[in-house]
Amino acid sequence: MLLRNALLVLSILIFLHSQVGAKNGHSYPDVIEALKVEHSPILDGILNEPCWQKAHKISNFTQRELNEGQPATERTEVAVVYTKTDLYIGVWCYDSEPQKIIAKDMRRDFHYGAEDNFEIVLDTYHDRRNGYLFVINPNGARSDALIGDDGKQINRSWNGVWDVATQITNQGWFAEIVIPFSTLNFPEKQEQVWGINFERNVRRKKEQLLWQAWARDYDLEMLSLAGELRSLHGIKNPDPWEFKPYATLGFQNESETGFDKVTRLGGDLNYRVTSNMKLNLTVHTDFAQVEADRAKINLSRFSLYFPEKRQFFLEGQSVFDFSIDRRAQVFYSRRIGLHEGEEVPIIGGLRLLGKAGKTNIGALSIQTDAKDSLKSTNYSVIRIKQDVFKQSYVGVIATTKNAKDTSNFVAGIDFGYATSDFLGDKNLRIGAAFAGSKTDGLANQENLAYKVYLSLPNDFIEYDLAYRVVEKNFNPEIGFLRRENYRHFYTELQFNPRPVFAPWVRKFEFKPLDVDYYWNNETGELESFEAEWRPLGLGTKSGEWFEYNIQRVFDRPDEAFTLHDTLEIKPGRYWNTRHELQLFTFGGRRLFVVNKTSLGGYYNGKRTSSKIMMRFNVNKHLNLHGDYEWNHLDFKGNQFNTHEVGGRLEYAFNPKLITSLYGQWNSDDKEILLNFRLSWIPVIGSDFYFVINQVLDTSDSKIKSQNIAVLSKIVWRFVP
Repeated sequence: MLLRNALLVLSILIFLHSQVGAKNGHSYPDVIEALKVEHSPILDGILNEPCWQKAHKISNFTQRELNEGQPATERTEVAVVYTKTDLYIGVWCYDSEPQKIIAKDMRRDFHYGAEDNFEIVLDTYHDRRNGYLFVINPNGARSDALIGDDGKQINRSWNGVWDVATQITNQGWFAEIVIPFSTLNFPEKQEQVWGINFERNVRRKKEQLLWQAWARDYDLEMLSLAGELRSLHGIKNPDPWEFKPYATLGFQNESETGFDKVTRLGGDLNYRVTSNMKLNLTVHTDFAQVEADRAKINLSRFSLYFPEKRQFFLEGQSVFDFSIDRRAQVFYSRRIGLHEGEEVPIIGGLRLLGKAGKTNIGALSIQTDAKDSLKSTNYSVIRIKQDVFKQSYVGVIATTKNAKDTSNFVAGIDFGYATSDFLGDKNLRIGAAFAGSKTDGLANQENLAYKVYLSLPNDFIEYDLAYRVVEKNFNPEIGFLRRENYRHFYTELQFNPRPVFAPWVRKFEFKPLDVDYYWNNETGELESFEAEWRPLGLGTKSGEWFEYNIQRVFDRPDEAFTLHDTLEIKPGRYWNTRHELQLFTFGGRRLFVVNKTSLGGYYNGKRTSSKIMMRFNVNKHLNLHGDYEWNHLDFKGNQFNTHEVGGRLEYAFNPKLITSLYGQWNSDDKEILLNFRLSWIPVIGSDFYFVINQVLDTSDSKIKSQNIAVLSKIVWRFVP
């Protein structure tokens, strides 16, 4: 009854707000016509070819920020031309003060949220839910991503084959982008109609401009609200085959095993089965160029979660997503080819990704080699999602892990309903997921996991509600479980008013409700509880952010565990109150600083924690990053501190030749981990890496070299 009344009140508030300022974020023209040309424009950022003068241009951009619905203060124009093999997009970003353009980066996959940029989304299936994101800045830096589920899934680690050239003049900045049709999947039709949308950010003004979907309740990645790209005639994918062999050469010297040469050969063979489906064969998959994980000091009783960094697994990451909880995943790719942080050799595997009609398909099968006590093992997963209605889906997943003496199987089904028309123009998402596992040696009872959820992700009012259950024998061995045998109730309510009485404030955030409630699935006894109240969050029009949170926390460990060195936390019931402050400066400045500080009770003691992160932009070539985290813990006189330090120096000679030096150290491991990497793109689609990894021991107050690896790797792309 209480929950029903709360949802009723929430719906009334959203309805009233929508009547006050409802905007659909749509403007006309909402169609851009592509012009077919015989000769490709020269990719130099100077849009002086005749084709650009003949092409149809759109310029009706509207503010999302700072002043929703208002015209752009800086003119932006876009045109599209194409040949038989490539799509070209011309961008005119006029600027009345070009000397104030903020462009700090040149590297691939740059952090574009803090500088001037231009973003493009393409929905090549025109299914209004899946597509591609391409981002550039005035320096010619590139970033890209795959979009799924109408923007709810964004895989930013996908690297497509495309290029850009830019120019900055006294009129603004300008760009020419080329995207080979071989980079994209699209249906076999004589005439194509694609979804398309554009976004420009004028960072010094905090001005965000969109062609379509410019209302604050929407985002560029919401492909259901995109405009249309038309007049694409007679295009096809000319390259069914793509071969990317690699060679890795070098040496490594470890304190335990000594000097060893490294020679590895392998590669990927890609075959486009249909215009919408790609098969990938990988042999002796290698990750020599991947940066080491950030070593973390674990001050909890739960396992740490590390993100995937290996490009092969990142490319299809969002396709295989199936989660019950934030840290309860049916498929977690780091289970493949890694064991306790050590690499396990991959013999080879197959991967199929694509779409057939309204059916999205992802399949993966990898065979790892034997290593030490680990036997050769096969890991397989298949994920199918069927598009239903305008923005919704029904899906299934199955995973298997098979070795000589063990096997594990997990199957699941899920659905998600989404609409951007709730109460006229608001976002609503509801859904559920159900999974079960079967493992050799475990009882096939109480082996289920499931969830139901509701979300209202809107600008003025945000509300989330979820209920999840993980039974004691649910065992996804190719997944990740942070905890077992629990029920979880989660709800969060947040208001984000934009005051007219304070002209320097962009928006406030007030969070009266944020509750995570975990209890044992068998006994019903409370295990963990966390409630957060945000009396004030504040974002300024100058780009700064401040928030203050009050947290009430409970934890009930059933078994003793070691928190740090010999400090043991005994079983019991621990209630604590914590206070947290967060401060972010405007990311567009040369010096960007973030600080998060919290203090209060921690189990039967006290904990004060502070983390500071900084980025200093020297110029477009050189950027410096640093972070430091400090914890002071006091358990009735037993006091200790922990320290974690990280730093990065990045130098870009140009957008295709980048060097970086990364280092980290913490007071638990007492090791300095150094990683130097040179990345060169000789031809778009091919890569060369030179990497030095070194471990230095600092445990006895002296710096002593432990391990060193020097590796070079070349990956070359061949197409017919």
